[in-house]
Amino acid sequence: MAVLDIGSNSVRLVVYERHARSLTALYNEKSACSLGRGLAQSGRIAYENIDRALTAIQRFALVCRLMKVGRTFVLATSAVREAANSASFVTAVEELMNAPVNVLSGEEEAHFAALGAISGMPDFAGLVGDLGGGSLELSMIRSGLDSTGETHGLGVIRIQDDSQNSPSKAQAVARQRLKRSELLTGQGGVFCAIGGTWRSLAKVHQILRGYPLHMVQHYSARAADILKLCEDIVAANAAGKPYPGAEVASSGRRDLVPYGAAVMIEVLRAGRFDSVVFSALGVREGYLYGLLDERERRLDPLIQAAEEMNVLRSRAPEHASDLVTFTSGLLHALGIVETAAENRLRTVACLLADIGWRGHPDYRGEQAVDMVAYGSMTGVDHPGRAFLAEVLAVRYMGLKQKSISQDVLALAGPTASQRARLLGAALRVAYPMSAAMPGVLGKTRFALDKGSLHLHLAPELAFLDGEHLRGRLDQLAGVAGIKAMAVVTG
Repeated sequence: MAVLDIGSNSVRLVVYERHARSLTALYNEKSACSLGRGLAQSGRIAYENIDRALTAIQRFALVCRLMKVGRTFVLATSAVREAANSASFVTAVEELMNAPVNVLSGEEEAHFAALGAISGMPDFAGLVGDLGGGSLELSMIRSGLDSTGETHGLGVIRIQDDSQNSPSKAQAVARQRLKRSELLTGQGGVFCAIGGTWRSLAKVHQILRGYPLHMVQHYSARAADILKLCEDIVAANAAGKPYPGAEVASSGRRDLVPYGAAVMIEVLRAGRFDSVVFSALGVREGYLYGLLDERERRLDPLIQAAEEMNVLRSRAPEHASDLVTFTSGLLHALGIVETAAENRLRTVACLLADIGWRGHPDYRGEQAVDMVAYGSMTGVDHPGRAFLAEVLAVRYMGLKQKSISQDVLALAGPTASQRARLLGAALRVAYPMSAAMPGVLGKTRFALDKGSLHLHLAPELAFLDGEHLRGRLDQLAGVAGIKAMAVVTG
């Protein structure tokens, strides 16, 4: 399955492994075609840009054939829906792709952008803004549903043209055009930013602050900090100087970032938002999410992704269920009550606990941590990634490991980090007993007796009570803050 997204700035093809709640991209490439360049003035797409787009789409059509894509969805947005000469272009695209072109209205674009945000951040509530080359779409999300969307002529290519290549003037244009918005009410909350130019802005912010993860999905920052960066970018441009972080922006987006910053300034000022979260998922993912039935949409994308990794990479996928029960028993014995979010992350950690076993023993830990901390899973924020990474770091490398980036692990925060170390130490107890196979851990249980945590073994497992197990139990006791630990059979 594939989506061809024909935007005002670029044309992008994404081929997905399958249509599911958690999407895995097998191929992802874009071609900068600038279909929206000059459109506001002429009302037409420049023919050289049409030629550039059709050449790219010919190649994308070949990719779909070579990869034996079952079905391709073709989506077109602002430039195609507004251009007077788009009909022949659409016909040519349909012939090349052997699929109909769905030209989205502004309201549809806003709706699918909102669904894209929900698909990657199921609990998100707030205003979503999708900044493209030709337009800005806004939609409010409450309780997992979006309201009627708005579209504004504020895409980065359009506003660059309308401002005569001046980000300062672009800011004034944005301020004026956003006055008609009924969604920017100045009530604060969270603003979710979507779109390639705003993704570049997020990467610039990450680099300038020395942030340890360089992925945009679910990256969150204070609105005041993003506003300050955007003001600095526009001011630098006005002074004829390179803007902060320009060297880390992609060459295709570098000149557009100041215009994205100009729009962001006016959005944040009008909405008086408290924070900004960036989403790498937008209209494409939202369109596919909308095609799922209600049962599939209710699935947790993080759990689904972890289950798939468990099946693909674990020695015995069923063992994860034993780990969930085993670690739950430990927390219960220690009197630790989990929130729903904590229970969810613990379940995911158990599903991922054996994904590194195929690696070389000296590098299993690093490889497993990298797959979690830097992987493409959605439905998890950056502190959650750090939590899962630390669980696996302890599970594979012990409590004293220092080879994993401590800056990444610190994103979890001290409380979650302590819980991650506890769970990692529990996994180090579980694996020597079970050899990663199901059916053993269910014959054990934890109990707290006079300040000492006892691991009870079924009589037939009494032989497990040896030096190795007791060493691992001592480590667990240290993390739990318990002075002594005993193994009791029967």
